Amino acid sequence: MKSKDHGESQDSNRLHTALPISGSFFESLKKCVLPVEEAWSLPPKCYTDVAVQELELSNLFRGHWICLGRADQLAAKGDYTCVDFADFSIILLRDNDLTLRAFANSCRHRGARLLDGSGKISGIRCPFHSWAYKLNGSLAGAPHMDAATGFCKSDFSLMSYRVEQALGFLFICLSPEAPDLETTLGDFNDIHSPWPIETLVSTRQQQFEVDCNWKLFIEVFNEYYHLPFVHPNSIDSVYQTPEASDRVQGAFTSQFGGTDGTGGLLQNTQQKSLPKIPGLSGKEASGVRYTWAFPNMTFAIGVDAMWVYHAFPLAPDRCLVYQTACFPPETIATEGFDDLVAAYYHRLDTALAEDIPALVNQQKGMSNPDAQQGRFQPLLEPNVAHFAHWYAEAMISKA
Repeated sequence: MKSKDHGESQDSNRLHTALPISGSFFESLKKCVLPVEEAWSLPPKCYTDVAVQELELSNLFRGHWICLGRADQLAAKGDYTCVDFADFSIILLRDNDLTLRAFANSCRHRGARLLDGSGKISGIRCPFHSWAYKLNGSLAGAPHMDAATGFCKSDFSLMSYRVEQALGFLFICLSPEAPDLETTLGDFNDIHSPWPIETLVSTRQQQFEVDCNWKLFIEVFNEYYHLPFVHPNSIDSVYQTPEASDRVQGAFTSQFGGTDGTGGLLQNTQQKSLPKIPGLSGKEASGVRYTWAFPNMTFAIGVDAMWVYHAFPLAPDRCLVYQTACFPPETIATEGFDDLVAAYYHRLDTALAEDIPALVNQQKGMSNPDAQQGRFQPLLEPNVAHFAHWYAEAMISKA
């Protein structure tokens, strides 16, 4: 779970003074909460406007559980990573008891940034005035502060956030008022019970920035409509017409579809398939499920692999994306895994290389001052429509 140095993304955070959001914007959002067959897409301002992004950061990223990756990417005590998006900087680490912790990346003395990137540490020391913290966030040392009247180290632990896991995914919540993760996700675990998702092992993670809104990136992963037009020679023929999306309880959406072979490989490299995930039967042994856990994480779990994306806003027209490939431990242990898995990585890279130009072009179109709301294709875009419904309700509720 690697992260760029904080300084590398500063020039991409091109936020300007936000203008007030008009009432007509919220009226437009109400068209998104209709049934899928009648629903309208999100207004273009959702993908281009600074004030809308600021409301998203307040309502969605601070007010709800957000995904920061897979638990196995921080496996040993002292493993840490920093996640930076918009004005937020979060330290995620494994403490000496192997408990996962999340802290604000800000010293309790005078606010200096504490850590960058990813790695392994035995403690946290501020580079400015050398205040030192244990891995559980408590203040261990503060040079010369005994001269401050009434100073007590126990009053100056790092600002912490709630951390929970679901199926091996790491979620944090920046709000103490939000419901617990189990309540938020509802039947998330049940929907995915045919697959041993919690035991899957992360074998490769990539981090990159894309010149499009964070929602556009996750949306394209969750719809079939673009496949014959953006991926005609790479993955389109692998995917059959999907089933109707599932009726779920919780802040997520999911849709299953059959595949000719595995969705983890290109249509011309199907002969390089890895063993199927142990225990799969029925339709799950010949298809793939696409799920979006709101707001910022999506994944596909197929017959042999899982690939995950989580995305964060950097600016209205730019996002930070993490891509993770996961496989069963039994598959990783098989002879020839390293040679075969290269074809799976190639599939991910090829599809991404086709999606990104389409997304950049879509962002340009969204930025047209005369861009308008559209309509959804009910069978090919239901996950996107369900997110728009959830998003609209979450944004309207705080208007």
